[in-house]
Amino acid sequence: MEFKDYYQTLGVDRDAAIPDIKKAYRKLARKYHPDISKEPDAALRMQEINEAKAVLTDPEKRAAYDQLGERYHAGQDFRPPPDWDAGFEFSGGGFEDIDLGEFSDFFANLFGRGGQWTHRGHRMQGGDRHARIYVDLEDAYRGAVRTVTLHVPQTDAQGHVSVREHNLKVRIPKGIKEGQHIRLAGQGQPGIGGGEPGNLYLEVHFTPNPDYRVEGRDVFATLRVAPWEAALGAAIDVPTPSGQVHLKIPKGSQGGRKLRLKGRGLPGDEPGDLYFVLEVVLPPAHTEKARRLYESMARDMPFNPRQTRQANG
Repeated sequence: MEFKDYYQTLGVDRDAAIPDIKKAYRKLARKYHPDISKEPDAALRMQEINEAKAVLTDPEKRAAYDQLGERYHAGQDFRPPPDWDAGFEFSGGGFEDIDLGEFSDFFANLFGRGGQWTHRGHRMQGGDRHARIYVDLEDAYRGAVRTVTLHVPQTDAQGHVSVREHNLKVRIPKGIKEGQHIRLAGQGQPGIGGGEPGNLYLEVHFTPNPDYRVEGRDVFATLRVAPWEAALGAAIDVPTPSGQVHLKIPKGSQGGRKLRLKGRGLPGDEPGDLYFVLEVVLPPAHTEKARRLYESMARDMPFNPRQTRQANG
């Protein structure tokens, strides 16, 4: 998938006001509308300028797209980073209901969400707003109160889009899982005609952690052990997200073996488990003494790992 430069598509500057963007769109639409255009690629060009207008005239889409666009250029091979819109507040489920079939895969990958206002007679409830936030795994183990900064797109009287920062204190519930939502009542869009305000929903994701991988409520970590610890067995102290534990390495362990600590995963009514996956690490043979030890093992231990694998297979 290629990155699309919507500003280039409409031929406008990146700081163009919304009225100027609409003017550029109308000019191109008159040229490429399939009902009147004789250009051979009129239908495709019309789709492209419709897509560009849908993004650049919507302050929410545009603010998030602008942040993403700082890192890419038109035609560049592109896959949206998982956190590309983290911290941005969006109306409804992110964007208004649209027929994604009318637009490109690029648009669908970024903006394929839906949302709408809720009507109550002559009163209109404020729309819900949504944002993605990242929290540390340790906060999910213990629970915490954290200040998060959200980015709220806004438009001035001339149609220029800017971003206002919005700081909130948020309670991270103990045991929250990846993808769950924290609901902040009344923090969405204001109501109209006396309607109730909407809510703000924060979609929780875990900050990438080089030490742990999370699947549901189960947590996985790699535990590096020396050959003699794996062969002879050992008892070692290892850190976990909930504190240090004393772990026994069974004698004769091989690399890839999983050691399960029941109930040490994410807390909950049914807590997950914590798994340590063993990785046997060889000491380097960069001293004369170390080389002699390896040579002695080669002579005195009749062991061929390839034969062992074939025998087990």
